[in-house]
Amino acid sequence: MTNTTETSSEYQRAFGQKLARLRKVRGWSQEQLALESGLARSYLGGVERGQRNIALLNICRLAETLGVPPSELLNFTD
Repeated sequence: MTNTTETSSEYQRAFGQKLARLRKVRGWSQEQLALESGLARSYLGGVERGQRNIALLNICRLAETLGVPPSELLNFTD
């Protein structure tokens, strides 16, 4: 049986890594993504480190800011 907390942490880390990759592809700092999206830089840092459980509305906000569909942020296979 899988530990739910462990699985949640894995998803959070995978999401954060994907967000960081997409941000860096655009040549943006966390600060720039924060300014463009209206989210706090410290919050984004926690998301990218896998320490925060991001809300659906914030996923959509970040996807729009990065110019990708929300599903792209949830595609951890690449």
